[in-house]
This record gives sequence, structure tokens and C-alpha cells, in this order.
Amino acid sequence: MKTPRHAVVAGAGLAGTLAATVLAEDGYSVTLIERDRLPTGPAARKGTPQARHAHLLWSGGARALDYLLPGTTDRLLAAGAHHIGVPSNLVSMSAQGWFQRYPDGQQFLITCSRDLLDWVIRDQALSAGDIVVRDTTHVLELLGDSTRLTGVRIRDQQTQFTEDLHAEFVVDATGRGSHAPEWLSDLGLPAVQEEIVDSGLAYATRLFRAPATATHSFPVVNVQADPREPRPGQTATLLPIEGDRWLVTLSGTRGGEPTTDEDRFVEFARAVRHPIVGDLIASAQPSGPVIGSRSTVNRRRYYERLPHWPHGLAVLGDAVATFNPIYGQGMSVAAHGVAALRGGLRKHHHAPEAAQKIQQMVARTVEPAWLMATGQDILYPSAIGRRPPATARLAQRYFERMMKTGTSRRTVAYALLDVFSLSAPMRSLLSPRIVLETILGPKHPPPSEPPLTAEELSALCSETEHPNSP
Repeated sequence: MKTPRHAVVAGAGLAGTLAATVLAEDGYSVTLIERDRLPTGPAARKGTPQARHAHLLWSGGARALDYLLPGTTDRLLAAGAHHIGVPSNLVSMSAQGWFQRYPDGQQFLITCSRDLLDWVIRDQALSAGDIVVRDTTHVLELLGDSTRLTGVRIRDQQTQFTEDLHAEFVVDATGRGSHAPEWLSDLGLPAVQEEIVDSGLAYATRLFRAPATATHSFPVVNVQADPREPRPGQTATLLPIEGDRWLVTLSGTRGGEPTTDEDRFVEFARAVRHPIVGDLIASAQPSGPVIGSRSTVNRRRYYERLPHWPHGLAVLGDAVATFNPIYGQGMSVAAHGVAALRGGLRKHHHAPEAAQKIQQMVARTVEPAWLMATGQDILYPSAIGRRPPATARLAQRYFERMMKTGTSRRTVAYALLDVFSLSAPMRSLLSPRIVLETILGPKHPPPSEPPLTAEELSALCSETEHPNSP
């Protein structure tokens, strides 16, 4: 009987776990290496401090997830995750104003804690193929040379035992802390080009018990900053998640960072461009401390630009590109990257150039979200990064007008959501109809107050008065 080919995946987060299932499906026996000790249920782990903050799975990412692991989103919903129809169940204030809550189009959001999401995916994946997990272990280096990998060197963090694992394919999905550039340099490859756009954003998050008057279908509420205002950008986001809880994340750029002081959390939420999130949580019962974080830099590594690429290697997820979490696209981009791995393995049939082709395919899945995130973040007064050329600035002005138009033109709003959700290419925003409506501009000014229903306002008014209550 033929011995299965062996693959190693470094990193058991979303991207790594999904990649392990793809490789197992392709006939590999897979060893999944993870630095942390993996929990047996939905619980936090040390290596994902950003998991405490708001995470969104856009419909484009959810569809990619179900393509890779059929039935996963149904299982998430059965475990308490929320299916948020958009735009009907999205109360969002962009830099251009409040969007109207039109009837749902093609897109949606899945909201839940990152702990639940990771656990459901991991539990589904580990029953889907020949996958062995080795946690509390990390990869020290790649084995092989600049043309072909032969495996990895790993170390058990408990025993400090070092071991070489042979592998025909290696995936680096170790996230923001990836050492892939150094590993490739050690193999004799040139330096990997890297780009950083840092808005200086910091985060603070707290969980609350949803009021009894807030139904399971309570909307996502989001107040975004206007990066063109000459002051720090501050935001507030409320996500309904499993367990009848609200996850509330506040953010602010340099000079306007959110507080981790529990007594001032609501005050900060009320001080952003509209106080609605602060008003909603003012009387809600906290169910945990305030957690702060500063891991919000947009960083992209252009592996696809290297002159040659070792056969048998793919770099995925946050190891390729990290995004400011405020845009909620990181997990969806990661799922699309793994879908590219799957497509590349099928299309190129393990040809010598397969790994390089796969890396190029992964890069294409990163591009739209990268352009959207960095195009906004570089506008903040204190942002660090390369300023866009004149052509990009012209495109940004068009995009801003489109956003303003989308506040009162349904067709434009749907087109924007198709792109935000990673369900349509950015070129769809240049269709003749969308260009025409963007030139015409909005039909009327956006609402001056958040478009909450009377039932939703009852969550606000049950213990405190609000000037917009009916």
C-alpha cells in the first residue's frame, strides 16, 4: 500500500486548521503544529490576544468556510452565533453618515466570539481527515533549500526536545508573528518586500449581558470615524454574540486611544461621533473586564514577488497580510486564501511550480481588502505609511462619493456591501450603473440619527430616556 505524502501546517488558528483539512482532502497525512495548548472547547488561548475584540465573518468568508468545511456555519448558528442580515440588520454610521436599512440583499454577517468560531472550525476539521495535532510545539526552521522544502525542525516547549519532521508540503499559518521572512532568508532567498500602514489605532473591549428587551435579532451597531477630520479617529461597535451577550469594542487613533478604565468605558463610547453605543450599554450589566490591545497595524508581505519560490511551501492568513480589525475582513480573507490553496492544488497537480502559483493566487485574495483598509487608514492625521500616488487619491475620492451616495441609493449600497463582504470584485464598483448613480450622488442627506426600530429602542429606553424614543 502506498504511504501517504506528509504535510506540516504551522499554526492551528482559522487559516491553519482550514489548510490542514485541504491537505488531508488532497491525500496528505497532516501534522498540525501549534505553539499554544489547544482548549477542548470554546476558550481563550495565549497566542490570540486579538480574539477578545470584535470579529465579523462576512458572507463571502462564510461561503468560503462552508466550501472548505461544509455545514460549519450551520453549526456555528446552532451553537448560538448570530446571522445578521445586511443591510436590514446593520445600523452603521460611516464617515459619510448613517446608512439606511434597506431590505436584505445577497450578503450577511456571522457574529460570535472568536473562541466559539475557532473551536467549531477546529472540531469540524479534526474529524474530516488524517490530521494529527501537536500543540505546545513550534517550528524552529524550514528544512531543504531555496528550490524545494524537505520538512521542518520543531521543538516541544514542554520537554525542549528538537525533532526534524519530513514533509512534502509545508504551510506557514502562524499569524502576525510569522518568521517566514527569516526562514526563507536562511534558505538563501532574498529579503521579502513588506509594507506597513499604521493608523495608530488602539482597542478596548468589554462584554455585556444583553437587556431582556433586546431580541436575538438585535442589529450590529457601528459608529465609524471620519479619517479626514483633523482629530483622532474614534469608533464604537456593538456585536450581538452567543450567550445573550453584547461584545462592545471601542477604538481610537494616536491621541484618542480608548480607556481600559472600567468606570470610563461608557463615557468614551458616548464621546465618538454619535453616542448610541454608549447609550445602549449605559444600563447593561458588564460580564467581564475591559481588555485593551494595540495589534492593529496593516502589514503585508509580498511573497509572490520573490524571483523564485521553494516547491512545497505556502504562506497563508495573517502570515501574509494583517488588517486593522475595524474593517472585519481578516477572517474572511484567510478563508479565501485557503480556498486558493485548495484550488491551486487541484489545478496544478503538484507540478514543480505549484507552490509559487498557489502563493500568487493567495496574494490575489488579499488585494481587495488591503486596498480598502489601507486606503482609509492612511488618511488619519497620525498615520504611518507610504502616501498613495495621485491616481490612488483620485480613486479614493470616487470611493468616498460612492459611500455618500450609498446612504440613500439602494443599488449603490448593495454594490458596496457585495465588495465589503468579499463576494464581488472591486471592479464591480465601476459598472456603468454604479458609476452613473455615484456621479448623480445621494438622493437626500443621510439620517441624522441611527435608524433603530421602536423595538430596538426599547433596549435603550427600558432604564434610561433617549430623545429619539417614540
